[in-house]
Amino acid sequence: MKEPLILVPGLSCNAALYAGQWPALADGRPILVAEHSLDDNLAAIARRLLDSAPERFALCGLSMGGYVTFEILRQAPERVTRLALLDTSAKPATPETNVPREQMITLAEKGAFDNVTTLLWQKLVAPARLTDEPLRLLVRQMADDVGAEGFIRQQQAIMRRPDSRPTLASLTCPALVLVGEEDEITPVAEAREMAGIVGERGRLSIVPQCGHLSTLEAPDAVTRELLRWLG
Repeated sequence: MKEPLILVPGLSCNAALYAGQWPALADGRPILVAEHSLDDNLAAIARRLLDSAPERFALCGLSMGGYVTFEILRQAPERVTRLALLDTSAKPATPETNVPREQMITLAEKGAFDNVTTLLWQKLVAPARLTDEPLRLLVRQMADDVGAEGFIRQQQAIMRRPDSRPTLASLTCPALVLVGEEDEITPVAEAREMAGIVGERGRLSIVPQCGHLSTLEAPDAVTRELLRWLG
């Protein structure tokens, strides 16, 4: 049996985020998708995941999922065999980056979660995909499944994330850093920074004509990169 793989979704996302990769990745390989909407801090999310995880595993996270993978590396680096960072950042939260998150939390608390998902959609995908109604509905369904309360807990966890660049600098396993060329949330420059920190242990992949939700926008390209990463 191939080494187990843990997938960590992004903010307001679930296993459907990786639906396009699942058939190829699950061929002879056990896969666990992280539950990351029950706790309001990254440490607790990572502990919950580690409690249910295999002893050793490959680890992949997109966006918020990347923040969770960094916390797993801080808690149990010896259990991670390889790391994939998709459309994410190693930089810490700041008062400036937290302002829009606080605003979205306020909307969700006031019962306007629909407005939150509408606002997020404008930045989640490449401009050319904004009129892709099936994709929008899938993103909306994932958000509805996570729900307003889960979304608030996730945002609170993200807003307290530390600087993970020192964690990356100590990484010893193979790594993939992948980003959509048109990602507005965690742009190419941040991916390049992470790849530079990882150095020879890593590979940088920039997916053309793709925004923040690379697994959904360019499923075949991302699947090829993940299979290459898994060996």
